[in-house]
Amino acid sequence: MSDRSSIEWTEATWNPTTGCDRVSEGCDNCYALTLAKRLKAMGSAKYQNDGDPRTSGPGFGLTVHPQALQMPLGWRTPRTVFVNSMSDLFHARVPLDYVQRVFDVMAATPQHTYQVLTKRARRLRQVANQLQWPANLWMGVSVESAKELPRVDDLRLVPASVRFLSCEPLLGPLAGLDLDGIDWAIVGGESGPGARPMDLAWASGIVEQCRKAGTVPFVKQLGSCWNKTHHKDIDRFPAELRVREYPQARDRTPA
Repeated sequence: MSDRSSIEWTEATWNPTTGCDRVSEGCDNCYALTLAKRLKAMGSAKYQNDGDPRTSGPGFGLTVHPQALQMPLGWRTPRTVFVNSMSDLFHARVPLDYVQRVFDVMAATPQHTYQVLTKRARRLRQVANQLQWPANLWMGVSVESAKELPRVDDLRLVPASVRFLSCEPLLGPLAGLDLDGIDWAIVGGESGPGARPMDLAWASGIVEQCRKAGTVPFVKQLGSCWNKTHHKDIDRFPAELRVREYPQARDRTPA
């Protein structure tokens, strides 16, 4: 599989682990679970381990891939890399020493920028002080509804040079969202079969909150429900949602 990515906010993907389990509403129409089933049927070696059918699926059992750890060392051209587009690095079954090895690779390749996204914010917070945080690592949490706002509080305690939110699929307004200490907020509706609609006011509200807080907004897409009657190109978005900005890294090394 190519490392290049069609995800609007990154350039490449790197999957030192694959597989996951549903933990919240945002997982209900998981694209990675569907893709893993297809890759298993195609015979892809990384997707032969099945997960618990109650929370996962065919080819989507949590699996570590030590042989993939060296992949970024061979990339000569600097790139922005989404880590684990097909998994969650902070899944409970990913050993801490393996997470440390992933961090070591990121530190050894400072020419790249790495974006790590998790729904396991509690574990992230609990192990953060046992990891060395390189300056080229951006750390994010998924916040698809107000129910998941506590994940933001966990993220705030992590010394990443960029802290970001993925508010995708956005399933409701994020009233009470505190963006203090958050550098970047990605907003997106749900796409694919069974997509749940996103009210554009929810997205506009986050962009407005970002402007007030000094957080950089990035509107990825407005979801399949919008695309059915409008268009997926950003030039067709409402004017206030035509924003795709990137943050600047900060030095959060403890004094």
